[in-house]
Amino acid sequence: IENRDPDPAWYRVVSQEYTNRVTVAIVSKYGIEDVYMSTKESLKHAGRALSTEVNIRWLDAEAFTLRDLTDVDGILVPGGFGKRGTEGKIRAIRYARENQKPYLGLCLGFQLSVVEYARHVLGIPDATSEEVGDGTHVITIIPGLEGVSNLGGTMRLGNFTVTLREGTMIADLYGTAATVERHRHRYEVNPEFIGDLEGGGLTFTGFCEDRVEVCELPDHPFYLATQFHPEFRSSPTNPSPPYVGFVAACKRNKTTSSGGPVR
Repeated sequence: IENRDPDPAWYRVVSQEYTNRVTVAIVSKYGIEDVYMSTKESLKHAGRALSTEVNIRWLDAEAFTLRDLTDVDGILVPGGFGKRGTEGKIRAIRYARENQKPYLGLCLGFQLSVVEYARHVLGIPDATSEEVGDGTHVITIIPGLEGVSNLGGTMRLGNFTVTLREGTMIADLYGTAATVERHRHRYEVNPEFIGDLEGGGLTFTGFCEDRVEVCELPDHPFYLATQFHPEFRSSPTNPSPPYVGFVAACKRNKTTSSGGPVR
């Protein structure tokens, strides 16, 4: 029998004591929490690394009010498909941006972050995604996937290398110039609007070939959205850097007041 040296990593995980607590709102359209198991577990992984218990407040994207966001420490908009619930998610993203709440957007959350910014900062009121309907499509279908109805095997799937812009929050979180992350999507930021979005203050900081993969707001306490799914590579002993950064920001900005204005 091979004699191996003991690995204390798992012991440290299971014996972790929490000295802090934060509450994160997850704004989604699916009522079954297990749909977001990877997201939920990744928050726990990050929390353990920071000795912080993460309580999740599940909010229905079609039914929540902005008052539900005033006393949370951070807002997360996860992945998803289809039109239903998108306007509610956009409202949550706007609230996080305008009220300096830590925000993490994932996949669809990334795309809707771009839509929200185009509408309310660039002044394009009908900005939307091609997936949702008519309007100014700041999010468009990936070339080659037009007219395909079978979602399962027709998306951009799997691991891709993402190059990170030096000196940005995402690069600082990973501590490297590039990372490999998993993807599952059919839509992307319309290249025709990238210049206008960056000129208006939204910074794109992650790239894969000719696609933008990450956006952030430098003047916000923590505003980060990724086209990829960082939760798919997270583990208890190796938590996802975007999640660790998000939970750390929630700790720093833990709510001590009634939150921002409700509109």
